[in-house]
Order: sequence, then structure tokens, then C-alpha cells
Amino acid sequence: MVLSAMTLSAADQLKLSDFDFDLPEALIAQEPAAQRDQSRLLALRRSVDGMEHRIFSDIEHYLMPGDLLIVNDTKVFPCRLSAQKPGGGKAEIFLLSEKSPNLWDALVKGGAAAGKRLSIAANISAEVTGEGPDGIRTIRFHGIDDIRQVLADLAKTPLPPYIKREPSDVDRDRYQTVYAAKEGAVAAPTAGLHFTPELLGKIKAKGVQVAAVTLHVGPGTFQPVRVDVITRHRMLGEHYTITAPVAGTINNARAEGRRVIAVGTTSVRTIETAAREDGTVIAGTGSSELFIYPGYRFKVIDGIITNFHLPKSTLLMLVSAFAGRERILSAYRTAVEEKYRFYSYGDAMAIL
Repeated sequence: MVLSAMTLSAADQLKLSDFDFDLPEALIAQEPAAQRDQSRLLALRRSVDGMEHRIFSDIEHYLMPGDLLIVNDTKVFPCRLSAQKPGGGKAEIFLLSEKSPNLWDALVKGGAAAGKRLSIAANISAEVTGEGPDGIRTIRFHGIDDIRQVLADLAKTPLPPYIKREPSDVDRDRYQTVYAAKEGAVAAPTAGLHFTPELLGKIKAKGVQVAAVTLHVGPGTFQPVRVDVITRHRMLGEHYTITAPVAGTINNARAEGRRVIAVGTTSVRTIETAAREDGTVIAGTGSSELFIYPGYRFKVIDGIITNFHLPKSTLLMLVSAFAGRERILSAYRTAVEEKYRFYSYGDAMAIL
């Protein structure tokens, strides 16, 4: 990311406290809405004061023929494995990414140093073979040819820690977008949870194009910011893919002056990571470590459909970069007053 000297100087003044707001715990959604597209929608425009309160199914009225809607088609896999330590204590292995068959990067709750073995199930164990930065462990599974064979039976859906309940069978469906296709995420691209096949059909019938990129959501997206000066925060890399046809579709839309609207912050970061300074999107596979905060110059995106994010999060910083920090914080204060539901299973915002 390239910032001008003046912009960089201004960004260096941004503190973590600049992205704080009062969020009653009761507004953090614990369950999905009864119907995906019946969540609430707050519509905000970057250049006009005021906002509108709608239902998410009304999103089609904010989209125009010729718009290009970009979604993230990553698929969440069950990755929370209960384990037992050698002394009998409980542990949990949170799988992150597969390095090779039966060798994974993971987080381990309950603690486990290199060389320790954790029991998973009869004859299946996990050996901690290495310790890396940011608490990430390397885990090798024993007693089974491929741990993926049993994840559906042994592992839980990776609901975020602020959802204060155990995952249920409902979450296997609802903590997944209807267009999820490529398995590899440990958290859902939650802005997409509001879409139904019927709503997408209406949007397409209106003349809106829909294209998919892939970013496998990992710790980089939800990692807390632990520094006071936000420019010192570093995002962990997350694997992404943009196919040549999709890159061509985005570039054609821009060349023709049509709007490119991203569904979710992960779609935003994928596209902006792959964009040259002139806005041309390059097809390929890579790792996105892009941290977007106020001062960033967007090269491609004209609109964002997103959820409401937690205080002091990198996601809140991203939407603040797009719409302006004061405008976003004002909208969030209104959302709190109006009792919108926040975060993964919460309500939605459209910034156009």
C-alpha cells in the first residue's frame, strides 16, 4: 500500500481509541436471523448525509443494471477439535491451514508445547511439532491417513468466541454462504450470509453481474489490534485466488464506468490486493496481508455491503477508510440506538 507523505503522517496519528465506540453486549447477535434476507439493512452514502433503514432483501433497489457484485466463495470447514492432554486436562485444536496431508498450522487452546501429544479420539492423536509466531503451532496427526476424513464427525463449526454458546447443526448451514464453493476458511465471510438463491436471482435478473473471488478467511481477519498506533499492526497472510475470467470481468466493468461493489471486507481486500496502482486487477493466487485503514486510496471498489463490526477491529478501520471515520462512527451510534444486531450473525450495512 502506497500513501502520500502527508496522508501517511496523518495515518500515523490514528490511535486504536479512535475506533472505539460503546457496544452493549446484548447487541452482539448470538443466533442467525430466522430468514437470511430478513436481517435489517442500514444504507449509507459516502457523499450524502443521512441514512435509510431497510430490510436486507431491499438491497436489490440499491443496485443498478450494469453493477458488478463481487462475492467471496470460500467455504468454512469444521475446524475446532476437542482434545485431551497427557495429564487428562482438556484442550482444543483450532485448525488454520493444511501444510501437507496430516500436517497443519493450528492454534491450541489449553496450551501444548512442542513434543506434546494430544488425544483426539480412539487411536487418533495430534503431536505438536513446532511453535511459531502469534501463538501458531504446527500439528501432525497420527493414527489416520488424513484427518480431513473425520472432521465432519469430530470437529465443530468455528463460531467466533463472542457467540457464547456451542455450535449446533443449524450453524453448519447458516454459518455458510449459499454460494460457498471452495473449502478452506475458518471463519465465514459474514456479509454474504444475508443472500438467498432467490435474492441473487432477482439481482441478476435486474442486470447486475455477480462474480466470485476466493479468500480463505483466517486469523488475519479477526486478529485483535494490540498496538496503540494502528499503523504498527501487521495483518497475518490469508490465501486468495482470482481467476483470469473474473479479473477480466472486473477490468471490463471499470473500463466501461460500471460500479464494482464488494460483498464483505474479505472481497474488498482480495480485489485491492490484486490491483495495480491504475486499478487493473491481476489474476492469480497469493497471500493477502493488506491492512486498510483511513488514508488508503481505493483502486477498484465503488461500494461495500458489510456487517456491523466490533470496536477497535481492523474491519471497522477498513469501512472507516472507505466512508470516513466520523461518518461510520455516526452510523454505528445510530445502529446502536436503533438496536441493530452486530457482527457475524448480525445485520447489514450498504455503503454506496
